[in-house]
Amino acid sequence: ERDRVHVTPGVEVTTGPLGQGFGNGVGMAMAERFLREHYGREVQDHHVFAIVSDGDLMEGVAAEAASLAGHLGLGKMVYLYDDNRISLDGPTSWSYEGEDVTKRFEAYRWHVQEVDDANDLSALEVAIDKAMREEERPSLIRVRSIIGWPAPNKQNTSKAHGAPLGEDEVRATKEILGWDPDAHFLVPDGVYEHFTAVPRGGALQGEWE
Repeated sequence: ERDRVHVTPGVEVTTGPLGQGFGNGVGMAMAERFLREHYGREVQDHHVFAIVSDGDLMEGVAAEAASLAGHLGLGKMVYLYDDNRISLDGPTSWSYEGEDVTKRFEAYRWHVQEVDDANDLSALEVAIDKAMREEERPSLIRVRSIIGWPAPNKQNTSKAHGAPLGEDEVRATKEILGWDPDAHFLVPDGVYEHFTAVPRGGALQGEWE
């Protein structure tokens, strides 16, 4: 069977089951700590970022990995928790109601912050900056979001979780965003340029080497 490693430039690992990516990030942060303490910050000094979901945090493997990260004080970890309160089958209240994730991660010895609106980019920037400055504990930023926003009929429902919005809903959403509803696949000007990290990363890697 074909080797599935390094198929996509810039992607080192992919995971399927919920919670596995959470654990992967903890392993990467452990490796960063090990290399930094052996070779110094001039050789190894970076943060590990991840976006995690309600589904991830429901899994036992994520709880175990989070506990280990807190125990080890992996301060180079910054996890953003996409708290949209929707799972594939319906609202998370069906299986997850009453649990205080903030208190749970504080008990794991994590640095926890909350951002009330995922679209508040200034608040996100401030929270991420604070998380990066906290190097004694791993950081969780609990971000309240609306799944499927701003789709007028399917946002904040499980219908926006694991299925296409559908032609009519896509068109209505594009109109709300002020985009051309007839554009087949629209990427606004400047997005590719802003997010393309491969050339910049290659230059930084060459400098590091």
